[in-house]
Amino acid sequence: MADNSSNDAYWSANLRIIVISLIIWAIVSFGFGILLRPMLSGIAVGGTDLGFWFAQQGSIIVFLILIFNYAFRMNKLDREHGVDEE
Repeated sequence: MADNSSNDAYWSANLRIIVISLIIWAIVSFGFGILLRPMLSGIAVGGTDLGFWFAQQGSIIVFLILIFNYAFRMNKLDREHGVDEE
């Protein structure tokens, strides 16, 4: 029975990481790039406004950061639960 609770804890932590990552991704790509673009248009970044920057480059950079963060956190979680690949 202890093994089942460990599996539940592992998948609960895994789903929490995924949900938080998806929320951040949605806020940055959809929120900053589309919905909040008019509010961010007055802030200049690299010769253009911040809303355009988020829509074109910022969301991609945040997405890459999320990928590396997910890999790091999942490796740590795998080690904690004894399911790592090494």
